[in-house]
Amino acid sequence: MNRIMVMGVSAGVGKSMFARKLAQSLNIQVYHLDTIYWKPNWIEASLEEFSARQQEIVLLDSWIMEGNYNSTYSIRIAKADTIIYLELPLIICLYRVFKRWLTNIGKTRPDMGEGCKEKLDYQFLKFICTTYYPRKKMMKSKLQAFKEIDSENRVITLKSKKDIQSYLHSLNI
Repeated sequence: MNRIMVMGVSAGVGKSMFARKLAQSLNIQVYHLDTIYWKPNWIEASLEEFSARQQEIVLLDSWIMEGNYNSTYSIRIAKADTIIYLELPLIICLYRVFKRWLTNIGKTRPDMGEGCKEKLDYQFLKFICTTYYPRKKMMKSKLQAFKEIDSENRVITLKSKKDIQSYLHSLNI
């Protein structure tokens, strides 16, 4: 496990926190796609900029890239050897998004682009609710296709807080 994608069914599933803990356990640099995509004050990077930065990262011997971003999935998947997929229930994801917002009002999280202060609006909540089940279905086929690219590719699916904690604990032994 040297080139790892951390993906999840939704915002609030815990991708960023998991990736940080994984990076610490494995001593591998983590790259949060949100920090690459979002410029200060919620300005989006161009697809060219966003793609180019990921193309630089995937050339490294080891990396953890956290985030979904379907527009550049092919860049990461071509070089990854492992996908760790987090899939918690929608209600937990929504709860965590609200909690994150309350905890970080007026602040920029370390896994977010510089100058992008925490916000929560109707569009984001609608996005979470309308994409959760379609993404859950889509990820099953993406994960299967990844395993078929190379028999050495690993997919690790974690579907509960207990699964996540147990997996991280197993790395520290």
